[in-house]
Amino acid sequence: MEKVKEKRLPKIYIADNSEDIVNYFKQNENFEFVGTSCDGTKVVEEVVELKPDILVLEVMLAGLDGFAVLDKIKVLKENMPKLFFVSNLSHSGFVTKAIQSGASYFMVKPVSPENLENRILEVLNNGRSQNENKQLDEKISNIFISIGIPAHIKGYQFLREAVKLAVEEPEIIGSITKKLYPTIAERFETSSSKVERGMRHAIEVAWNRGKIENINNIFGLKIYNRNEKPTNGELIALIADKMIMDG
Repeated sequence: MEKVKEKRLPKIYIADNSEDIVNYFKQNENFEFVGTSCDGTKVVEEVVELKPDILVLEVMLAGLDGFAVLDKIKVLKENMPKLFFVSNLSHSGFVTKAIQSGASYFMVKPVSPENLENRILEVLNNGRSQNENKQLDEKISNIFISIGIPAHIKGYQFLREAVKLAVEEPEIIGSITKKLYPTIAERFETSSSKVERGMRHAIEVAWNRGKIENINNIFGLKIYNRNEKPTNGELIALIADKMIMDG
């Protein structure tokens, strides 16, 4: 009988001094723990040698900081690990720089190991390429602009993230208050109530601009009128369904 090949566990390297995180992933059966260090120079050497699938990276390291480490390991090219920055530094400039540098997440400490694992698994289980993600972002943005949601308001960002989540995990629409709002709130370092209000404001702005016909044209149905605004969940589900049907 042919032996079934075992699935390879994703290799994870922790460049952080948090004992809770290190010990958690050392014992975690979902990953192959390959190493840890708080010395930036050593991190570069070991990551280039070990080629982990996931790198949890603190910004403040001895020798080289996290961003310098990131620059050095870019020699890995197609073998670059998925990056998860964790830090006490929560300045928006650090967050922006991390994401623009290719990080999947920037998580502000204190970070629970369980929460970090959830974020890692979310990224690993999302099979879309960067190009597909970019195309999805563009499609969502085009719809928002067409129906009159301005890009400069916070609700625009919340709604776009919500649609992407609903595309990845359609059942999340059934847990808006318990799961969708808290997930977005965590990503934007805000509260669930502010996420809900921001989305509601964005929809109200769109309806006040009077572009209701545009949304009816997009979906090919006359589903809304001037006095009938969708709930947050309804609009998110409607756009997510269109994204899924359009591939």
